[in-house]
Amino acid sequence: MTSGDICEDQSFKELDYPEICKATEYFNCTFKRCNFTESDISHLIFIECTFDECNMRMLKVANTTFKEVLFRKSNLMGINFFECNKFMLSFSFEKCDLRLASFNSLPLKKITISESLLKEVDFTEADLSGAYLFKCDLEKAIFDHTLLKKADLSTSENYSIDPEINTLKGTRFSLSGVP
Repeated sequence: MTSGDICEDQSFKELDYPEICKATEYFNCTFKRCNFTESDISHLIFIECTFDECNMRMLKVANTTFKEVLFRKSNLMGINFFECNKFMLSFSFEKCDLRLASFNSLPLKKITISESLLKEVDFTEADLSGAYLFKCDLEKAIFDHTLLKKADLSTSENYSIDPEINTLKGTRFSLSGVP
């Protein structure tokens, strides 16, 4: 149902972003194989939405709200997630390409990122307490003053985390994951 500025319970398939319903708030919507490449979705609100197999490279997300949003098999390369609205921020990623994305200073407690490419992702000053990074490739990911209390990286690989500048209390690692 679409009413004014709210788009509810809609499914969008194989569309480019400008063709998608013009709303400022999306609730319980699904985007399947949609193209958002280099689009600007700043100030929009997404609640309980799923982005499945979407191309979202270099997406602009200034003050965008993501609450209980799932990104699955999507290309999210180069997105500055730190520009999102931090209030109620909650999202998860499954089998996504997040290369060169930045989560700088974000509250990401208990986030789940599974089977995703996190090469050169910036987690500087992010709070990843209780995060679960399942089978992720973290080659050249940046961890600088990052909170990783009780985070689980035990199935991920290629990370380099300096224990002197990051908080690692109760963090789970695998010996094979650390170069």
